[in-house]
Amino acid sequence: MSNTKYTAALEKYEKHLDDIGSQEMIINMGPQHPSTHGVLRLQLITDGEIVKEVIPHLGYLHRCFDKHAESMNYGKTIPFTDRLDYLSSMNNSHAFVMGVERMLGIADKIPKRIEYIRVLVCELNRIASHLIGIGTYGIDIGAFTPFMWCFRDREHIMNMLEWASGSRMLYNYIWVGGLFYDLPVGFEERCSEFVTYFKPKLIELDELLTNNQIFISRTANIGILPADVAINYGVSGPMLRASGIKWDLRRIDAYSVYPEIEFEIPVGKGEMGSVGDCWDRYKIRVDEVKESVKIIEQCLARLTKDFARTNEFDPRALVPKKINLKAQDYYVRAENPKGELGFYFVTQEKSDIPKRVKARGPSFNNLSVLPELGKGTLIADLIAILGSMDIVLGEVDR
Repeated sequence: MSNTKYTAALEKYEKHLDDIGSQEMIINMGPQHPSTHGVLRLQLITDGEIVKEVIPHLGYLHRCFDKHAESMNYGKTIPFTDRLDYLSSMNNSHAFVMGVERMLGIADKIPKRIEYIRVLVCELNRIASHLIGIGTYGIDIGAFTPFMWCFRDREHIMNMLEWASGSRMLYNYIWVGGLFYDLPVGFEERCSEFVTYFKPKLIELDELLTNNQIFISRTANIGILPADVAINYGVSGPMLRASGIKWDLRRIDAYSVYPEIEFEIPVGKGEMGSVGDCWDRYKIRVDEVKESVKIIEQCLARLTKDFARTNEFDPRALVPKKINLKAQDYYVRAENPKGELGFYFVTQEKSDIPKRVKARGPSFNNLSVLPELGKGTLIADLIAILGSMDIVLGEVDR
């Protein structure tokens, strides 16, 4: 943006604030408020307790992923994808790696054992991400115990992924053409034990939070997002599905081994209020955790029977020593826990460094609909609406 355009936009914004009514107030919410989960400041124009306008202000992290990707080769960029939505690092790496493999023409040659391991760790990461979303949403509303329960169960997943990759949150486990390493011996058994332990915990969570009357009264019929508005704003993931649209890239694009796996795509039904309200957005994540458990069970069955480990198996056999691509533009997308994560590549002839990489993070598009949802709500309800979006600022301010 040129300085002239920036100055004009700033003047327009300042004039807008100067023109507010005498009964209206400007209130700053965040960046330390718990519901922001990071660094986001909301500027509210209020009339009493009614929010008349929400103006999100971003820009405290400056991760600079897009620029980093232009200065190093494809393999070295993978650790930076982990830092976009740092709660779902495996899923980020999977999307980026799929794009490079497709451009190289080796996507169909990846061994099935590698693909099933990738889906297994990605679904474990999806559960971990949703547990954070569910737990922190509970605490946004005032329910502390579910927050502790979710973090307790997430810890088991964190330990397993750390065991496999050697890192606690930023894994760098999925590589172009393969994996950093095969699963540790005993991983499948430990993962099965986790599934057995975790299933009853989901029932307890439902009893404590999902059907809690106080929680329902704070979330049902609040922040209703109609399907057409969701589409117009580019909303994706659980937020879009909560509005009643059955759109999941694992099914739509049928990437990796997802076509070989049976699972349902939950959509919002307005069970407690209206389709697309805060309760629906919460419930979609709970249902998706249950579906991820089914996927993990199927992956474990294939990894222990059809594609069991052997001494000859080399997870790095297809990892290229140097990535040389032809000049092209290519877009790849994947269904991340928060929605569609896409990478747009502009590659250079015979170069292992991309000319341009643009990341399309789901949290950014999902957050863009907040001014629409927040208009006319109570200030207290705005917390419930923002929390139901489950954003991570790492992929909003890149």
